[in-house]
Amino acid sequence: MSFDPKPLSAAVWFKSSYSGGNATECVECAYLGRRALIRDSKHSRGPVLSVGTEAWRRFVDALHQGVCAG
Repeated sequence: MSFDPKPLSAAVWFKSSYSGGNATECVECAYLGRRALIRDSKHSRGPVLSVGTEAWRRFVDALHQGVCAG
């Protein structure tokens, strides 16, 4: 596993288009090098989850398959 030394301050955060604009249930994501960063939009200075972009893509794809299958 390699470490990408880019600082978190370089991250450009975005919310899902499914967030609906309410401030109660939303996560923000950012891509930083080969990492996908995830955080609670209500606590932008709180903890950040960092996963590989490939793992994040597969996770999101699995969510889409579950939503579309119903």
